[in-house]
Amino acid sequence: MEKQDPLISFIVENKILDERALQGAVDQQQKTGQSLLSVLKNENLIDEDQFTRIVATANKIEFVNLSPEQVDPMVSHLVSYETANQHNVIPVRKEDNHLVIAMSSPLNLFVRDQIELKTGYKVVPVAATPSAIRQAIHYHFNVANVTKQAIVSMRLKEDFDKGAQHGKAEQRAAKVSNAPIAKLVSSIITGAIDARASDIHIEPQASDLRVRYRIDGTLRPTIDVPASAQLEVVSHIKIMADMDISERRTPQDGHMITRHDGKEYDLRVSSLPAMGGEKIVIRILDKDMNKWSIDEIVTSPDDNQKFRKLLKNPYGMLLLTGPTGCGKTTTLYSILQLLNTPERNIVTVEDPVEYRLDGITQVQVKPVAGRTFASALRSIVRQDPDIILIGEIRDYETAEIAVSAALTGHLVLSTLHTNDAAGAISRLINLGIPPFLVASSLLGTVAQRLIRISCSKCKQIYQPSEDQLKCLLGKSFQDRKIELYQGVGCNSCFKTGYHGRKSIYEILCVSSEIRRMVVSGSDDDTIKQMAINEGMKTLHKSAVEEVINGVTTPEEIMRVVEMRI
Repeated sequence: MEKQDPLISFIVENKILDERALQGAVDQQQKTGQSLLSVLKNENLIDEDQFTRIVATANKIEFVNLSPEQVDPMVSHLVSYETANQHNVIPVRKEDNHLVIAMSSPLNLFVRDQIELKTGYKVVPVAATPSAIRQAIHYHFNVANVTKQAIVSMRLKEDFDKGAQHGKAEQRAAKVSNAPIAKLVSSIITGAIDARASDIHIEPQASDLRVRYRIDGTLRPTIDVPASAQLEVVSHIKIMADMDISERRTPQDGHMITRHDGKEYDLRVSSLPAMGGEKIVIRILDKDMNKWSIDEIVTSPDDNQKFRKLLKNPYGMLLLTGPTGCGKTTTLYSILQLLNTPERNIVTVEDPVEYRLDGITQVQVKPVAGRTFASALRSIVRQDPDIILIGEIRDYETAEIAVSAALTGHLVLSTLHTNDAAGAISRLINLGIPPFLVASSLLGTVAQRLIRISCSKCKQIYQPSEDQLKCLLGKSFQDRKIELYQGVGCNSCFKTGYHGRKSIYEILCVSSEIRRMVVSGSDDDTIKQMAINEGMKTLHKSAVEEVINGVTTPEEIMRVVEMRI
């Protein structure tokens, strides 16, 4: 092994590989004719940060331990956010007619040429780790900084009278190409997408326009826009969503489509007249999400198997229960993806249709036109369906048609608002469906919750308190020594300790014994206990398993699941 080789010397001096692994890589290089770098990368002997350092050393390119503070904020925006994010690059500083660019792939001549062409500066590449560059991009291109720049560039006049402000705002908003407003709105939307937000809340306050993002189910304050820009921002969004900008007294709905980082997003816009102005809420729907599979949504092998067993039935009714926003629709769509084959006719009736699924007929409820769940269902059952999805069972009429369809050879999927799986049975009976029909039509009921996942980049092991263990395990905790994990907060999780969410389930399969109990009028608790005796895993138990496995924290499951032992 040639120790004088600068690449090998660097690997040895920095103890990136032990001598045996390095010798194996050198032997592989001589055998295949590949470069040593290619061998190291292909064999996963080094991570991306080490790879960047080695590339820099091998090509005599300066390597920098990049931090956001090293980047000149005036220089960072000489390249667009799209370019910076796509190629993981960021301008660091200017030196006469040269532009120093931090790159995780400093040998990418195409990117260097593109930056030179757009900026007019000669690019001087320096190498930095991908994670450091991503952190700098996040810092300098985050929604607050970009929005501040857009606000400054507006130079809005705040001393004109209110009546004139109303008239001029509409005229200015009509020019969709208005650069400052367009940049402001665009930065709010793209910032939400980058933050994995499901909703954007734009709310009029006494002194300003507050913008908040709903991330992993919780609202987080993001920026404050001056009140003087409120009318222009709202009017611009309404024009983009094909809404009436002159109507401010009644609620409106609209939608628009935007592209970001090569992906398409459907934005559902809702306006609500409120004190101080109109509140805007934008729901962000990733149009590529229709590729979800049940294996990605129902990750527990036991729960996944129970779902698949229930769905093998040719007819009957499966109900999902839980509060609003707990992921019921997502689970139903993953079930439809599993059942969607050319041999089946699948029809849905929803309010609203959130995602477009290929090969499935989807009907939008429209009460103004007389198209309710019940009226749409009457038409659907005459369309020769094999599988029917009902967005929600809200009344007796809808429940009656759903049960009738389940009894006459259709597989019916729907949702109800109840606290647990057993509660769905009594809810149907309370709506007016006779117990014997509920027992005959029901295949199973599923209670669902969404829990936040501990951030993988900052979670650390810790010893839980006795109170936490008692809440999780009951009296048996004294016999067990358990170590748990929790996120301490980092840039990746916005200092929350959580990044992403997952579903947990309580799946009640309706057995012959449970059918007899339903017909005889047994209460929810009795039916639930029978289901547990037959192998049902409660939401409490599912949640505790996720904590014990280090997926989430006791505080999170206490937030979303009733923790009575």
